[in-house]
Amino acid sequence: MQSGAPHSGVGRVIADRYLLLNRLGSGGMGHVWLAHDQQLDCEVALKEIVFRSPGEAERDRTARVARARAEARHAAGLRGHPHVVTVHDVLEHEELPWIVMEYVPGALDLKALVTQRGPLAPAECARIGLAVLDALTAGHERGVMHRDVKPANILLAPDRIGSPYARVLLTDYGISVQPDTQETRYTLTHVLVGTAGYLAPERAQGGPPTAAADLFSLGCTLYYAVEGYGPFDRDSEIAALTAVVLEEPRPTLRAGALESLLAAMLAKDPVRRINAAETEAALSAIVTPQVHPRTEPDLGSQPQWASERTHTVEPEIIGSGVRHETPWYPPENPSGSTGRHRFHRSKALLAGVATALGLTLLVGGAWYAMGNLPGGDGGSGGEALPYGEAVGLAEPLKDGDCVDVTWTAARFEGTPRLRLVPQCTGSAVDGQVMAFYEASSAEDAEAGGAALCEQLTEEDRGNLVDIRSYPVPPTDDGFDAAGHRVACLLLGERRPVYGPIGRHRQVGSTVFVDAATMQKQDCLEPISETKVRLVSCQGPHQQKVLGFHEMPAGTTYEEATTKALAACARNMPPEEYGYEDAVTGSQYWISEDGWKKGAHYVVCTVISSSGGTMEGEEA
Repeated sequence: MQSGAPHSGVGRVIADRYLLLNRLGSGGMGHVWLAHDQQLDCEVALKEIVFRSPGEAERDRTARVARARAEARHAAGLRGHPHVVTVHDVLEHEELPWIVMEYVPGALDLKALVTQRGPLAPAECARIGLAVLDALTAGHERGVMHRDVKPANILLAPDRIGSPYARVLLTDYGISVQPDTQETRYTLTHVLVGTAGYLAPERAQGGPPTAAADLFSLGCTLYYAVEGYGPFDRDSEIAALTAVVLEEPRPTLRAGALESLLAAMLAKDPVRRINAAETEAALSAIVTPQVHPRTEPDLGSQPQWASERTHTVEPEIIGSGVRHETPWYPPENPSGSTGRHRFHRSKALLAGVATALGLTLLVGGAWYAMGNLPGGDGGSGGEALPYGEAVGLAEPLKDGDCVDVTWTAARFEGTPRLRLVPQCTGSAVDGQVMAFYEASSAEDAEAGGAALCEQLTEEDRGNLVDIRSYPVPPTDDGFDAAGHRVACLLLGERRPVYGPIGRHRQVGSTVFVDAATMQKQDCLEPISETKVRLVSCQGPHQQKVLGFHEMPAGTTYEEATTKALAACARNMPPEEYGYEDAVTGSQYWISEDGWKKGAHYVVCTVISSSGGTMEGEEA
């Protein structure tokens, strides 16, 4: 339970009416609970204000309480709008406000959906964008600026007939404001309000909230939905704000029909930025395009839930090692550099990874695997192999395919032989297909493959460590069989990746058996001294990955285990990432297998110094 909310908990009755059932999520203002209205015998959502500490300044407490009342007032003014979460009431209980809201069963926010399922198709993003734009416009007409449009504040829920993600709802008016009224401002003037990476440039520089600024944030949100990451995502909030003001958005790779619209929405100058009416027209044209001859779809832009992925992987024994060290914080040494308790990992049976393979398993995992073994029939009917005899695959690679790589020459030299790993886990997984691009000829594919794959996988490589891109171009004979496409692999540079990487991992089911597949911003839940699970950052988590630190050449694995913690605390102090120094500390993970193969990297994480969990984040 978060400090400052000692009386919150399941089973508590609020205002003699609302029975708290379970916590739905947490954010910057507090917790959201599922509650039972004992008078009307129905379920509602209750938003509870939570303070960071009992000693929080009275001025700040007053401001946050007032902001909660303002949120309820602004959202209630949009009561009945089909794309705004309805606010029923605001009440005070034990001198703190609680907001009573519509409970939306089966809802998943856009950030969580993209994290779990991958980027959305452009047309689906446009549909969501139209709904959110409608909600924003309704608020703007009342003079209410949302000021915090981002993926985590957009809910997707089933409609009345059960169609998943059909309902689109804008939520969290916690920092909204009516600038043209005499409404009291409850945000301190020196505090920048909003979410770094989604703020409009003029807002990041202290300008007033406007409808144009909300449109910029919506553009960032749609960019995230179609690309899988934000246009200004960086390693820290300061870097993200700097990018918003000074840098152009990352080039789009999957946006398709959305590309030009996103560029217009993300114009730095609000005067030159597209307006709401023009945005609505452009989104509508994408949702309902003119009839044109059907072409082969770009698999990279298809929604990841187009097919159910339910395959579960059995555990297996592998020889990798991960060492986990938990620092303790004695009063005389709060830095955590001494007095540590170490857990050693034995080479034993490791839990497998529950993951999803989507299209790979549509035709049956066993048949598919056998068909792609070197010399297998693969259903090719005597046609040319897509990548040639040397590579040996009978069918073209698909997005998310995991491969075992056998190098015929030195590593990353010559043409490797590939074999599919349908279960996508274990020491045989050397890499995974992360992107494609279409070439005009086999010659062009061969010439431009490396450079374009570098570009297409830049974001994923930036989040991982000891990873390298590698193109698999079609041969001249296999050009048609490969669909004219070059497959872009991400391979472990010195070691296997041991399982799905990037967007192909499944939050809640992915269990790391090696540090190789951890990536920046991952939230972790240790299962034991030897295993750790990938969990959603929006819920309670025990650790979060800050980055990777490379140890000096010549450092032995045994030396690294004694120096890694201090290196992480020195080079990646949590306070530089926005965490409070008094309540958080450093921790690390290190792979013995990777170390022995030359990958001398330490995964640096932040943890709660109390040993408990960190609450869900809105970032």
